[in-house]
Amino acid sequence: MRRVKELAVAVLVLPGAALAQGEFTLPAGCAAYVTVQKADCSVSHLFRCEADPEGYQRRVDLDETGLTYLGVIDSETQWIESFHASGSYSTYLAPGAADPASLTALIETGRDGLDFQTRSDPFGLTRYVGEDRLTGETVVIDGVNLQRTAFDMTVFDEAGGVIWKIEGNEFIHPEWRTFLSGTRTFTTPEGVVKEDGTPVKFIFPGEPGFLGSVPRQGCAPMLSRAPTDGLAPPLFPERT
Repeated sequence: MRRVKELAVAVLVLPGAALAQGEFTLPAGCAAYVTVQKADCSVSHLFRCEADPEGYQRRVDLDETGLTYLGVIDSETQWIESFHASGSYSTYLAPGAADPASLTALIETGRDGLDFQTRSDPFGLTRYVGEDRLTGETVVIDGVNLQRTAFDMTVFDEAGGVIWKIEGNEFIHPEWRTFLSGTRTFTTPEGVVKEDGTPVKFIFPGEPGFLGSVPRQGCAPMLSRAPTDGLAPPLFPERT
């Protein structure tokens, strides 16, 4: 499997520039199945690569400045690896999760507990403890049927101290085997920050805007944004 930082570098140095003329180009051997324009002035491309293990998939995010995030999950939506562009660091799932993510359990029982750790060079081990729950609501966004979830999560540093607490709502697409972002409230030492990355438009292969690199939704001046990139630990695993 190709490391996400290597893939990110490949994306950033593609001939002709991956973002030329408003189109995003994936490396050879990778194919996207949907582009998502989101409410927070970002656009995501969900894609798979031939060299990855069965069931793995990847997501790349772009904002008005360019690439911000590249991540990979497995078929159970475990957060395998991610690359955070503004801090230029990668994060990896640590082995031996006490309660690994299971999309299957969430779909079959309506609840999935979570207790796992990630490792990165800047921060060492970071632990995430919480749960996902299905709310029972089916939401249709741009013609796509999604199931709404609720979640809460506490994030601990390597010494066991609480870094942040997060709660909110997301969505799952059972056939795509992925989560899609929604609304989140972060309680940090500096206060409370809210984000809304809800999907607004889904664009499929052959449709205008597929693999577009320019965000089209919610691109107004933002007063605040939770520090999900840069030299701060990811507030919550990105599972798409």
